[in-house]
Amino acid sequence: MGKKNKYSRRSFITKMSGSVLSMVALSPLGGANAKALQSAIFRNKEDAAQKIRIGIIGAENTHTVIYGQLFNIEKRFPGIHVQYVWGETEAFAKNAMDKGRIPYMVKDPREMLGKIDALIVDQRHAKYHLPAALPFIKRKIPTFIDKPFCYRALKGKEFLEIARKYGTPVTSYSSSAYSKSTMDIKKQVDAYPAINQVTVFGPTNVESKWGGVFFYAVHMVQTLMTIFGEDIAKVRITRDGDKANATLLYGKSGLWVTLVFSPYFNRIRFFVETESGFHELESRVYDADPPIAYRDMVQMFKTGDQPRSYQSILNCVSVLEAMERSTYSQAWEEVRYVKID
Repeated sequence: MGKKNKYSRRSFITKMSGSVLSMVALSPLGGANAKALQSAIFRNKEDAAQKIRIGIIGAENTHTVIYGQLFNIEKRFPGIHVQYVWGETEAFAKNAMDKGRIPYMVKDPREMLGKIDALIVDQRHAKYHLPAALPFIKRKIPTFIDKPFCYRALKGKEFLEIARKYGTPVTSYSSSAYSKSTMDIKKQVDAYPAINQVTVFGPTNVESKWGGVFFYAVHMVQTLMTIFGEDIAKVRITRDGDKANATLLYGKSGLWVTLVFSPYFNRIRFFVETESGFHELESRVYDADPPIAYRDMVQMFKTGDQPRSYQSILNCVSVLEAMERSTYSQAWEEVRYVKID
């Protein structure tokens, strides 16, 4: 069973039955196109002590404070510092500056252009992510976008195609899905002879002002897709006010998954049913310290190596869109995957 890591971005997303959940590599970018995505400017950045100035857009989340603590106070990555922050309000920005020792605040994110070497977009509602990042993508600033990557997969495809055109490294992931702990659970699942159904408990409020199911269900969905694959064919949400659960049906395997949402419960727990009964999935390993979430982010900032494929990034958004439609229809909704070359 894993232990809690003090660098987790949310306490509820770093636990799966007491195990640490950080970020898991869902799908490494492969093929000849991967090389084309890496601008020559990143190829020689091999020095571990290389100085990188990070700017953050968004300060309402506690994540921004944690980034400041990790990079500026604890100095877990030599030479990497958060230098600038833009907040949704001045109070949010000043709080992040104080607690994360971030030296500079900007009133317009574009003021950071020419002053930073890497960008983190950390706003709560996914609809703001891509417009905020676009000017930086066009200036070849490597960018990490907090989960969920975007609010509409088609817009995400357009954005990623622009990133490809400019050779700018981009990634996005849920820290629930990106950890040694989750990969260990995946190994356990792969060893089961047959799984009839899966039940997942976790925090989600379908009426959240930050995008409903997009705001928290992304952790459950992306972790599910890491462990069981990305072939979710259709979804259905049943609800009464903010009380809800979701049913997801896989395509080829026919695997049946139930997500039990809670506005209050701040842990994610996975159970599988086999011929011998129900079993809770628990990690047998300790997570990395610092978590691979941050290590891979920094690696991308330094070298341009992207830890996830574009297709995998968009697939989770497509599932969340289907869930959002079903939140209102309460009927089965097919997942309309957006393909990207």
